[in-house]
Amino acid sequence: MANTFRMTNEANVSTTIENIYTVPSSTTTIILGIMLSNTSTASVKGSVQLVSTSATGSGVSNSGASNANETTYLIKDAPISSASSLEIMAGNKIVMQTTDILKAQSDTASSLDIVISYMEIT
Repeated sequence: MANTFRMTNEANVSTTIENIYTVPSSTTTIILGIMLSNTSTASVKGSVQLVSTSATGSGVSNSGASNANETTYLIKDAPISSASSLEIMAGNKIVMQTTDILKAQSDTASSLDIVISYMEIT
């Protein structure tokens, strides 16, 4: 198995939720860090969403849920002050399976950039 460290970024995140990263086939991805940066002169709100397309969950039931094929927010409408950034991972890791998707959204056009660092295991 090869472990490859990568980074992807998107300038001017859309005001409509958009795909930022999709896990390739035959790959497991470990998200190591996510940084949201406000490039405007006013406060903005940013959101990051994880879409699980996995056929099976972890096997651990949460109130009867299968934990598979769920869409959840890692952070929603987080306020980010003018000319500042927000690191939302705080040392945590997120495991993503093949075809899982990381999405982002800003409440203000042309005002939010996102940088994601991750490791792909193939």
